[in-house]
Amino acid sequence: MSVKRLFSGFCMTAGVFGLTAAPAVTSGLQATISLKTPGNKAVAHELSFTDRGDGLYVAPVSDEIPVSVSRKVTTDGTRQHVTVVISASDDVYFNYGEKVNTGFRHADNQYFMPGFWYRQNLRSPKNAPSFRESDSWLVREDRLSSPLTGVYNPDKGEYVTVARLDCLDKEALTTHKEGEVIVSGETSIGYTGFENDGGLTRLCYGFPYKEAPRTYIRKLTLAPSVEAYQKLGKGEKITLNWELVKTGADDYADCVRKTWEYCYDTFRPVSVESPYTSDQVKEALSHFFTESYVDREPLKYFSGVELLTATCESTDIAEVGFLGRTLLNAFNALEYGEQNSRQEFVDMSAAIYDTYLENGFSPAGFFKEVLKADRGGDDGVRSIRRQSEGAYAMLNYLMYEKRHKRNHRQWDNKIKDLLDAMLTLQNEDGSFPRKFKDDHTMIDASGGSTPSATLPLVMGYKYFKDKRYLESARRTMEYLEHELISKSDYFSSTLDANCEDKEASLYASTAAYYLALVTKGEERRHCADLARKAAYFALSWYYTWDVPFAKGQMLGDVGLKTRGWGNVSVENNHIDVFVFEFADVLRWLAKEYDEPRFSDFAGVISSSMSQLLPYGNHKCDIAKTGYYPEVIQHTNWDYGRNGKGYYNNIFAPGWTVASLWQLYTPGRAEQFLLGKK
Repeated sequence: MSVKRLFSGFCMTAGVFGLTAAPAVTSGLQATISLKTPGNKAVAHELSFTDRGDGLYVAPVSDEIPVSVSRKVTTDGTRQHVTVVISASDDVYFNYGEKVNTGFRHADNQYFMPGFWYRQNLRSPKNAPSFRESDSWLVREDRLSSPLTGVYNPDKGEYVTVARLDCLDKEALTTHKEGEVIVSGETSIGYTGFENDGGLTRLCYGFPYKEAPRTYIRKLTLAPSVEAYQKLGKGEKITLNWELVKTGADDYADCVRKTWEYCYDTFRPVSVESPYTSDQVKEALSHFFTESYVDREPLKYFSGVELLTATCESTDIAEVGFLGRTLLNAFNALEYGEQNSRQEFVDMSAAIYDTYLENGFSPAGFFKEVLKADRGGDDGVRSIRRQSEGAYAMLNYLMYEKRHKRNHRQWDNKIKDLLDAMLTLQNEDGSFPRKFKDDHTMIDASGGSTPSATLPLVMGYKYFKDKRYLESARRTMEYLEHELISKSDYFSSTLDANCEDKEASLYASTAAYYLALVTKGEERRHCADLARKAAYFALSWYYTWDVPFAKGQMLGDVGLKTRGWGNVSVENNHIDVFVFEFADVLRWLAKEYDEPRFSDFAGVISSSMSQLLPYGNHKCDIAKTGYYPEVIQHTNWDYGRNGKGYYNNIFAPGWTVASLWQLYTPGRAEQFLLGKK
């Protein structure tokens, strides 16, 4: 039989600092190999290593343990590379794990598993992973945007990380999702996490995967733990590689920054080869405008919410902002129609704007955010995010029209009234409530969605030349700096979850970028610094590696590379194409700070996110051309249907089309605010 091997496929180039010597870490090591005979409970065996010198440690074969395990430990400054070789003298089904004592008091620490766990996940609700559910967590590596766990100790100003360094290119199915399971072939997915051991923190890692004390299988649904076993045949061996890093950081934000740079330099994500140019992507996406246009009263709109992937048939729901983004799509259709002599798109756009002007606002001057024509219409709930996204779309439209010598006085008045209404909602600390009603009754007073308001306020200042909007935007930045950015606490920006999420940090970085574009001197530099600080948190949600899929899992069969895709939130463990202007922010920051990682990764994002474009004979399980998928399920989790390797059966292509359109239309903010072309 051929030897089973996992190759160490990554180069390490980041700077180094200083790490506990190898013997000291090894002496604090707990290593366990669990062996399972099919049909019987697994038996765990604690391993005792003999020091053979020169960093080599060996646990010998015995009748009880028909495997030999060796550890080769190499230390270089802050880094300690661990290579484990497991050799079988008989057929075995195994799960191998290690635990390393950090020396940090567990309750004092802030934890980091990229794209999944931030600090102690205390923003997360019940039945999502957090310290409230348990203070010890092990998770499978494909949940994480980089296969790494970190723990930062504020008192010592130090952090320790452990990263998996093997080529993670295999996945296999199991018949069960909990308990002891045997994988049907070979997987390369292991596990990582942290554990409270008598008040001190241990970093935990191993192979194949396990999840404990619970596994997170669906939104707000925790299930019993799982532990996977892989067969190792007689005479076969497997090689596993991890790297531990221990160094200093000024605070948790600095820890996240340094760790993201380490992940980027270690896993070296490169752009994905794409058969599509930006123009070809837009041509495909433009089919969404044609197919989703709903010509009815009182509103005309692009139907992009609660569609079935199997049919993509339009629904009765019209949404101003997230999820539907119908007003931004209307602007994109107008611009594209005029650029490409597609009069039907121009006419659709005009019809949408005309009906929204007449029927899309409440008496208080706010957008009617979600209209369900066949189910009772406006529900009266307002959100600062959707109001802001609606205003953002309309200001883009109005500036475009003004530059083409076309004026819309009624729309000018409506948007000015909307911005004025928003000003009355702003709290003394600069924040905006997340959800409210026309009479200012608070539904959710938390300020996590505040950065979404910064964008239209800055744009309103530029368009209307009204300094009140700039002052309001400055106040939002004061709030963002004091409550989100300085505390590394990015939360509650996405509307279908109320937890740590990607969009809060992405919006915060974009908001600071907008303010930096319209300010000067020290204020500009300060905004740029804030944009950079928030950008690292947003970047941490984006995959630096390619998750493997099993044969038969559609996403793997069509060749999806996950690098450049972003995880969503602690509640929603799927990836998506939410990027909008973030690539522009990264390219701008790259120039401001001479940081090529930013622009290079913007290139990875731009190349990668076109992969699932439903086009021609590459439909990717989507019924219609251009209806870009939304809930991309890349790990053992589902939004309600289908699970890893597939989409949820219901999706919202309205926002995915808008996000990709923005991604492939670079420079809009600078064109709007600075007049650049």
